[in-house]
Amino acid sequence: MRPGSRRLTVADLRAGRGARPLAMLRVETLEEAAAAEAAGVEMLSVPPAMILDRRFREVAPDAFAIPGDDFYEIGGTDDFLRWAFPLWKHGADAVYCSGSLRTVRALAENGIPVCGHVGLVPSRATWTGGFRAVGKTLDAAKRVWEACRALEEAGAFAAEIEVVPVEITAAIAERTSLFLIAMGAGAAGHAQYLFADDVLGQTEGHVPRHAKAYADFRAERERLQGLRIAAMRAFAEEVRGGAYPAAGHVVTARAEVAESFRDWLSAQG
Repeated sequence: MRPGSRRLTVADLRAGRGARPLAMLRVETLEEAAAAEAAGVEMLSVPPAMILDRRFREVAPDAFAIPGDDFYEIGGTDDFLRWAFPLWKHGADAVYCSGSLRTVRALAENGIPVCGHVGLVPSRATWTGGFRAVGKTLDAAKRVWEACRALEEAGAFAAEIEVVPVEITAAIAERTSLFLIAMGAGAAGHAQYLFADDVLGQTEGHVPRHAKAYADFRAERERLQGLRIAAMRAFAEEVRGGAYPAAGHVVTARAEVAESFRDWLSAQG
């Protein structure tokens, strides 16, 4: 972290739990990261490669950045450690881990702040009945709480809590030491988390209930594509009709140079 940075720290997040909710977005491009920074979004989930790109901290110097990927893209405990150290070195503020508790513990023991995942964990959704809310029965709610306790004991400082009933999230927030990042889990979360694609209105296919669009980038992309097609069609038509290139689009040689060049070519046989 650079001197004088306004970026939040893990200690800040822990100390400020419940004081005011923070905003968090998953961004996929540097343009989105720059926009989130300018908009005052405090926390970002980012692709790991973005952290390794020096331009990221140029456009988002004050964002609390958590790189993350599904555990099956990374591997086991040793793989996670090899993956996490360069990210930490290049300015990650924490790492996301949906891997085993052993992996969470190993990361934490090596001084790397870890954000786990409870509730609906997409990479493990088969164990909780697919892509649906988790914690709607007493037994299921108990399992969400037990997962939080296990993450605490393993050394995680935070957990994404996804698609859990608001009442269950609120009860857990009162009793856990974890910083809760809520996605579709209610206002009791210490941060509210959405994907930039959802916020920008550019999600393709199914849009989850918790998503909210604040713009219509799909319509804007369609409008821009229409402009692309129209411009390209006009170009092609001008080429076929001889209107392009016009005099203003080319360079010319002096008449004597052009004539001498033609004479020289003719002499080449």
